[in-house]
Amino acid sequence: MDATEAKTAPIAELSFEDALRALEDVVRRLEGGDVPLEESISLYERGEELRRHCQARLDQAQARIESIVAGPDGRAAGTAPFPGE
Repeated sequence: MDATEAKTAPIAELSFEDALRALEDVVRRLEGGDVPLEESISLYERGEELRRHCQARLDQAQARIESIVAGPDGRAAGTAPFPGE
């Protein structure tokens, strides 16, 4: 997905990487200070949604990593199914 698509795509459809790039773009635009007030508010709202989406994806990844089952010797012996899969 290119940068233009990531700016307008529904957040739930974005990969972590695309959402992070879109969030970085929002931050860059807000920090630039050249955005009118109403657009700044809209950008801030989208940025917060993107942040929550990225955090949720990170939380899911962490839960999957933590679900690795250790064998008797302490080494990874397999994985346990992630809830919801």
